Amino acid sequence: MRADVRQVADNIHLVHGSNTNWVILTKGDAVTLVDTGYPGDRPQLLQSLAEVGSSPERVVAVLITHAHNDHLGSAEYLRATYGTPVLLHEAEVPHARRDFLQQVSIGAVLRNGWRPGVLPWALHVVRSGGTAQLPVAEPAPFHVAGALDLPGRPVPVHTPGHTDGHCAYHLPEAGVVISGDALVSGHPTARLKGPQLLPDMFHHERSRAVASLDILAGLDGDVLLPGHGPVHRGPVSAAARRAQELARARTVPGR
Repeated sequence: MRADVRQVADNIHLVHGSNTNWVILTKGDAVTLVDTGYPGDRPQLLQSLAEVGSSPERVVAVLITHAHNDHLGSAEYLRATYGTPVLLHEAEVPHARRDFLQQVSIGAVLRNGWRPGVLPWALHVVRSGGTAQLPVAEPAPFHVAGALDLPGRPVPVHTPGHTDGHCAYHLPEAGVVISGDALVSGHPTARLKGPQLLPDMFHHERSRAVASLDILAGLDGDVLLPGHGPVHRGPVSAAARRAQELARARTVPGR
């Protein structure tokens, strides 16, 4: 399976892996990589770098939205093999080391197994290495506030709830928001399409995930690059408000 690499703006590519997205920000052949897909997505990850004219040696840094295996999959490989720094919000650093794990439990998946798409998704997780232990040995927090001195000049935006240290990345000059799992446009276990929160079982603290949509709604941008689902074009503020309305309309938490 080849990765689906799509240029969404100058020097910005959204890549669809097997069930998860990552983003490549380029400056010449230098790259900032935002997330890395599942461990099993590594061939597609390397292919996507080649497709934009770069290589793993030219990845200046890996930025992680949050330390779930479908986003963290090749981070330690890049760090250990090429010396690539892996950067996260300070609250997510111990999560990346696997000092603890804020991830949907097997029990929660089984309790929701009757829902459309859940069991095929769970099988894919296992086949893609989603249950493997792949801690990052030396994750690091961002050392400055505001825009990072990396290709794309991304601005980290703390959006807790999905995990404690979940972080979106704002590209204000391009009008782009990389939202990770704080705001998605689809998922194999979701019945809806378009801007939404992931199903509730995936969030460490659902109430904080809903509240973080206010943070995303305050960002200027008209291109949303989510951790799952296709690119969404239109005001990011409206996308976040739609997701918030849908979340608040759910009367039974955990559904």
